[in-house]
Amino acid sequence: MSPDDLLLHRTRRHFFRDCGVGLGAMALASLGDPARALGAGPAASTNPLAPKPGHFAPRARSVIFLFMAGGPSQLELFDPKPELQQRHDQPIPDSFIAGKRFAFMDSSFKGKPKLLATKRKFAQHGSSGAWVSECLPETAKVVDDLTFIKSMATEPINHAPAKLFFNTGASQFGRPSIGAWVTYGIGSESQDLPGFVVLQSGPRGPRGGAVNWGSGFLPSTYQGVPFRNGAEPILDLASPAGIDATRQRRALDAIRDLNAERLASTGDPEIATRIASYEMAYRMQSSAPELIDLAGESKETLDLYGADPSKPSFANNCLLARRLVERGVRFVQLYHTNWDHHGGPGEDLGPDLDKVCRDVDRGSAALVMDLKRRGLLDDTLVVWGGEFGRTPMGEAREHIGRNHHVDAYTMWLAGGGTKPGITVGATDEFGFGPIEDRVHVHDLQATILHLLGIEHTKLTYRFQGRDFRLTDVEGEVVRKILA
Repeated sequence: MSPDDLLLHRTRRHFFRDCGVGLGAMALASLGDPARALGAGPAASTNPLAPKPGHFAPRARSVIFLFMAGGPSQLELFDPKPELQQRHDQPIPDSFIAGKRFAFMDSSFKGKPKLLATKRKFAQHGSSGAWVSECLPETAKVVDDLTFIKSMATEPINHAPAKLFFNTGASQFGRPSIGAWVTYGIGSESQDLPGFVVLQSGPRGPRGGAVNWGSGFLPSTYQGVPFRNGAEPILDLASPAGIDATRQRRALDAIRDLNAERLASTGDPEIATRIASYEMAYRMQSSAPELIDLAGESKETLDLYGADPSKPSFANNCLLARRLVERGVRFVQLYHTNWDHHGGPGEDLGPDLDKVCRDVDRGSAALVMDLKRRGLLDDTLVVWGGEFGRTPMGEAREHIGRNHHVDAYTMWLAGGGTKPGITVGATDEFGFGPIEDRVHVHDLQATILHLLGIEHTKLTYRFQGRDFRLTDVEGEVVRKILA
């Protein structure tokens, strides 16, 4: 072919691959060693998860997010309403529900929706006088270390979109999760473990699945790494029979060199992710067995959490979360199901609520106490709550339950620069909506980033022609909860 004919057969992909001073080389220079990109011999590639400075001095070094998947009922746990008790089984005034949407209109609006009193007893606890019901006796013991937000508000009315919204700032697939944003922004202090780890417990996984901890359009090195329940949370840590450390290292070096050569020619950041993943997996062969061996904890600590190393549980995951942040992991997220108390089978506000509360109460409180006594609570932010709350009106199924509610619900935080022993926000006489200090999901996201030293409006990533951020175009730091 003539030179002109060859040019006609070139594509943009060819151009970016072969242009030594173009986008491929620039991308590589930001990810690894520029000398290696130009074929100048072996060099260690830059770790994309290496610690990076934030926009200002952080108060928190790491986050443990205890995500109660399904929507805990604030009216059974944290927000007693005498007026609701007095007006049980009376129709809720039209002014409250006019123009509102609810997830299950058929079971919630058979006739006129009626108010539902709780059967749970409440008491004030600690010197702060925080209200906690009999469902969470262990949490009640640590209220002076907690910061309650009683005026949380969100937007999507169904589980999967609401979980996505809380975790990614959007109710559609494809956005990075909060843990991915954090590790993209400031990296991780752990060299031998992932920067973002996900732990799960309960009868099933959270609705929406892996997109809740995905990296979206960010490089996949920032996505959450799920650990499994059971005796072997991380698969394939041991080398195959007959493969010693020297032979394995030689194989990994060869794979790294081949990937680096391809990275130099394409500038594809996913190849850099692959290089980093191989190296992380190799290091985890040494670090992970010690991490997951809870038998090394004292009997006193195991008893504090109610943890049994032989049985998977939320308590075990809370203890593992503490061990992860001790080792520098930046973001640990624990999902526990099922908090979806509509009144159907397995979803009543009686024994079923009691069970899920027992599952998490001791472990949640023990985590706060254990972090505090080890000097870790000051720079570890603990967050507890779900994707939305429950309605003050009853929902008629096999039993009377509560529907999804997005206007007002309760969450709590501890440590990491928050002000302990206070309650922010209040709701009306029925607990339907906030009457002061409404806190939107984007506000809490902005606050979590702020405590980590990140200005949420500046943590952006350009994708498809626009700059994206976790909080979209909203979000204000909740100053009242800052210490």
